[in-house]
Amino acid sequence: MRRIALTAAAVVLVVTGTASAQAFIQYVSQQDGFGVSFPGDPTVQNTTWTSEHGVPLPARIYTVDNKRGKYSMTVVDYKDIEKLSADRAAQCQKGGGEGDACMNSWRSDVAGAIVFATWRLMQRDAKVTFYGFMIQDLVSGHQIQLLNADQSRTFAAVNIHRTKLYVLEATVPRGLPAPGLFQQSMMFLDEQGRSIRYQNYYSHTYSDEWTFPAAPPPRTR
Repeated sequence: MRRIALTAAAVVLVVTGTASAQAFIQYVSQQDGFGVSFPGDPTVQNTTWTSEHGVPLPARIYTVDNKRGKYSMTVVDYKDIEKLSADRAAQCQKGGGEGDACMNSWRSDVAGAIVFATWRLMQRDAKVTFYGFMIQDLVSGHQIQLLNADQSRTFAAVNIHRTKLYVLEATVPRGLPAPGLFQQSMMFLDEQGRSIRYQNYYSHTYSDEWTFPAAPPPRTR
């Protein structure tokens, strides 16, 4: 899909053709480095995400909940994971802990962040109907589909770009189509709010020196 640079906070995209059609808003968060088409203007909630190794991280949840279903984007900031993990290890050692319990394990915490976020989705009261690898503008990640107890369906994608984890998720009621526009509209933005597409796969473990954030591959023009 061809991307264009977005400078406004949101661009309205009207979907027509059915009686139930609603306006989709191409919502852009330059602060969190993403853009996506929501079926309405999302509410934003600040929250805390606990990493796989127990480190509390700042996060924001962007949510639209209406008759089309529940659509959300969760963005977790891992920027300070190395320091936070070191502080946690130091406190553990001061308290008399030792061994693996007091390790500064930020590297493996970051490396496993996509797997851990996907695993959290799998723990719901739902049947996994699909799970696989995916890319979004060549940013690698996982995608998963769930059939929930009420027969609604959940479609989710998990990526990491730069220092942030993104969990894109839509749950649609039984009988409604898959949220294709929502899923396919996801894009990553640079510091100037411009959409990004790389020449080859982007991975948060890309750097040989394993620095974080990893050095990205070249972009397309």
